[in-house]
Amino acid sequence: MINIILPVDFGDSTDQLIKGAIKFANETKGKLCLIHVAPADIGFAIGDMGFQYFPEVEQNEIKEELLRLNSIEQRILAEGIDCEHLLKQGIAGDIILDYAKEQNAGYIVMGSHGRSGIYDVFVGSLTKELTRRSPIPVLVIPVH
Repeated sequence: MINIILPVDFGDSTDQLIKGAIKFANETKGKLCLIHVAPADIGFAIGDMGFQYFPEVEQNEIKEELLRLNSIEQRILAEGIDCEHLLKQGIAGDIILDYAKEQNAGYIVMGSHGRSGIYDVFVGSLTKELTRRSPIPVLVIPVH
């Protein structure tokens, strides 16, 4: 079975990306490995006293994002596709590539933005980075 890495950011195009990834997983008999990379600075705020850290804000945000990942996983499983999920904090490109290596993945599935003719806007900076750095194929699904 081919492991397919599916990074999700919960943006407007996530639904279309999931549909495309499910179709690809069906065609390849693959397993979807969902990953969401949260920023490392969740819970930090700048105020009158400089940088402040609010652990309860970070915990609530992470809890909400885990619930969203679980919901997506259940949707994919209901389509008959094997699936698992992971949430990590840090630098998205590095974490996604590390996860792909850990999972011995065959593909990474990303979405394009489809908003403009400008390459960076059209493809997206993370998608562009992964297509450049990834040792495995990156399937870019148009989502607009």
